[in-house]
Amino acid sequence: MTANAQPAPKPVRQTPIRTYLRDYIVDILGQVRILKKVYPGIMHFLIFWGMTLLVIGHVVLLMQMALFLPFALPFPRGNTYLLFETISDFAGLALLFGVGMALVRRLALKPSYLESRWDDFYALLMLALIPLLGYLNGALRIIGTEPEWAAASPIENLVAQGFLFLGMTVETANRLHFPMVLVHLTFGLLFIASIPYTKLRHLVATPLNILLRKRGPDGEIETIADIENTDLLGAGAIQEFEPHQLLSFDACLRCGRCEEACPATLAGMPYSPRLLIQTLRDHMQTSMVTPLKAGSLNGNTPDIFGEDYNWACTTCGACIVKCPAFVNPVDQVLQLRRYQVLTSGKMPKTVGETLRNMERQGNPWGLPPQERGKWYDGLDLPLADPDRKTDVLLFFGCAMAFDERNKKIARRTVEMLDHLGIEYAALGMDESCCGETARRMGHEYVFQVMAEQNIEIFNELQFDRIVTPCPHCLNTFKNEYPAFGGEYLVQHISELLEEKLPNSRQATTSSEKVTYHDPCYLGRYNQVFDPPRNLAAGSGSTLVEMSASRQNSLCCGGGGGQMWLETDAETRINHLRLDQAVATGADTIITSCPYCLTMFEDALGAKGLQDTLKIRDLTEVLEIEKV
Repeated sequence: MTANAQPAPKPVRQTPIRTYLRDYIVDILGQVRILKKVYPGIMHFLIFWGMTLLVIGHVVLLMQMALFLPFALPFPRGNTYLLFETISDFAGLALLFGVGMALVRRLALKPSYLESRWDDFYALLMLALIPLLGYLNGALRIIGTEPEWAAASPIENLVAQGFLFLGMTVETANRLHFPMVLVHLTFGLLFIASIPYTKLRHLVATPLNILLRKRGPDGEIETIADIENTDLLGAGAIQEFEPHQLLSFDACLRCGRCEEACPATLAGMPYSPRLLIQTLRDHMQTSMVTPLKAGSLNGNTPDIFGEDYNWACTTCGACIVKCPAFVNPVDQVLQLRRYQVLTSGKMPKTVGETLRNMERQGNPWGLPPQERGKWYDGLDLPLADPDRKTDVLLFFGCAMAFDERNKKIARRTVEMLDHLGIEYAALGMDESCCGETARRMGHEYVFQVMAEQNIEIFNELQFDRIVTPCPHCLNTFKNEYPAFGGEYLVQHISELLEEKLPNSRQATTSSEKVTYHDPCYLGRYNQVFDPPRNLAAGSGSTLVEMSASRQNSLCCGGGGGQMWLETDAETRINHLRLDQAVATGADTIITSCPYCLTMFEDALGAKGLQDTLKIRDLTEVLEIEKV
């Protein structure tokens, strides 16, 4: 193969100001992602807004003196000042309530995904001392000056009344006030000084990461530009990560939400997205003090980054959508894989075999390219003609061409489109791999070659849209080919069928109870949730949801190259997902991805459930009368 595939020249993607404003209001000020978990969400909301209002209050008070500007602020005054005092008073109370909730969570509730370090408790101590010292100073001020507005600071006034009850005099209050102001100031400065060295760093790093993170479609991977001439292929040392990735290491809160959602972690694999990011952060911090020795990242970090570690990730994206700081562990995994594949050559044996299959045979199965067209023997499959325009260019993908079970789905799809009278054409023997597996396994070079070849073929044809039954092909064409000049309208087969079914009568053929599994690359990455469900429900079946569905769906375990990797029988993700399906009491599992179909069938066979539970592709549960 020759590698002429280069990203097409295109203007730098400009992020509209309204997007930054939206992120600032919704995700930084509104804490929307954090609030998706109720207890920690409320806890963090109280701490965030309590501290924010106190900081604003202190800044306004300092600006009353001409210390930073040649004039003092003319506000707040009168009733506005009374409101200012009341808000500041209750902000401190909110902060203390939040700190109290955090302590209860860490010392009593102790959720399994939450880890505690010394700086967690240091941060809580500092966050508690600041309002407590503020209340103490406010109370001494009230006792010493007896202001008329004391009732406008109800908490400080309550503390003052307590001191008076204990016998404190005006003289004692005035004598203690200035020293306590210095103590308060000292702890405030200590708080600020400790931000870079403790968990408090996220006060700065997390908002910055939310605003400055990589933008683009959820399913897009960053392209290696000019791959033939660049010396940087992935990340083999901490300095080789992109600046926005380094920032994300500091933005990580260690909250454990990624770990709680990660299918590899849940299945018991020795992998954790949180541990990955935290180890990279520790490595980054160490390199700031002691320069790294020459060599790869694997040679400069603990054994956690051995050659097998990064391959447990299925690239499902569950960690990404859960992270309140918008950290993307999948990006880091792929950077490490690229280095292993393209530079060091150290990778699991099955990874090397799969990538060699793609280089030599053009597909991950390693089957001869001439076998690609055997699945449609006997079918009158309309083939694309450069001189004839068609509505739908039907792209089946490698699984439909080479996997025996999925060949049946491909034939079923053709028969269904013929019955519906849909105008379509397929590539036949001109179809080749989209390259998704190579890219997710780290071989950017092979992916770019395949992308160039496919785009060249697509651009010779006349069609309105590309439709595919494979979510991995869908995501690649829709979100990644545009970087190479391949801009197309791309749909999943379920979207096409939902669009056409109102023009046809679907026969009710089943009263079974079914559950639908959301493929990661169809649902979470491309937001196609309803069309498959609408079709399944319209088939006459009773649809029941699994405990993890839609955006929170658990991966089948086949993404990110996992389809071709050896995994321990005790830590297989597809077994875990099958258990969730069994728990619904459904008779049939429906999916709309060839990888998911294969992974479920493997799990059914391993658990001996193939006679009691069925796995069907979406097209197999639809019976459509000919139009």
